[in-house]
Amino acid sequence: MDTENCSLLPDFFLLGISSNPDMKGVLFLVFLVVYLIILLSNVGMIILIRMDSQLHTPMYFFLSHLAFSDLSYSTAVGPKMLLDLLTENNPISFVACFLQFLLVCVFIDIECMLLAVMAFDRYKAISNPLMYAVDMSSRVRYQFLIGIYLLGTIDGFIHTSLAFSLCFCGSTYINQFFCDFPAVLLLSCSDTQVNELVLFILFGFIELSTISGVLISYCYIISSVLKISSAGGRSKAFSTCASHLTAVGIFQGTMLFMYFRPSSAYSLDQDKMTSVFYLLIIPMINPLIYSLRNKDVKEALVRLRNKMWP
Repeated sequence: MDTENCSLLPDFFLLGISSNPDMKGVLFLVFLVVYLIILLSNVGMIILIRMDSQLHTPMYFFLSHLAFSDLSYSTAVGPKMLLDLLTENNPISFVACFLQFLLVCVFIDIECMLLAVMAFDRYKAISNPLMYAVDMSSRVRYQFLIGIYLLGTIDGFIHTSLAFSLCFCGSTYINQFFCDFPAVLLLSCSDTQVNELVLFILFGFIELSTISGVLISYCYIISSVLKISSAGGRSKAFSTCASHLTAVGIFQGTMLFMYFRPSSAYSLDQDKMTSVFYLLIIPMINPLIYSLRNKDVKEALVRLRNKMWP
């Protein structure tokens, strides 16, 4: 390691999503619209679930926290990204970079685990509907939720603490629009093998266990649905899972591509596009997936509209 000019608390500069000044105005307008949709749709989903008593069920309890997770990690990145598109220099302090890195890590972990618990919830609802309220009682739901937030926070602090205890003795220009794991590690003149190993073990464990949980739950769901005698009943059961499967496939597929590729396949420019997708596009489309394909949400929206504008 080069110890000359080594700094443990540097200020960083974000190179942003594009260095083309002619594109920045267009990108600002596009991502402003995207972020406003994220805010309105996710906050709206949370408010709708809280206000409508018919949505006070385990499935919508977890869905409201999924919306909160989407809103949290997109907000950790979105406003700073928009501001940087309007300015020439894009500085970010060590503390701000630390917090941004931490929030993204924590809420990405939380989303992974929430999607797995939501699959388990669908299994309980379909396999034994008479015992569903008991199996997924308020006490059980909050135990799941506390465990998810606790594990996500611990894992996030581990990765963030390890990354920001490294020594930075060269350029402090991060080739990303936010403080991302691979981009930050590339700037360090310390040995980052421990960071990469910890990421592979901890985040790899979370990914493996959550994907396995989703797959096992849906194996049992399919088995239970096939036992339903009526075609209408089978169709209704499958339709309740379609939105969740869509969200899981998009999110987990992006995570695997982003963080578990061979090192030879890394491209920071490609990573920017992938990061935009999972940090901004997924939080935008998740509420649309769950509302457009969900009869209960559509009916709740109608009830809310009738209540507000009778």
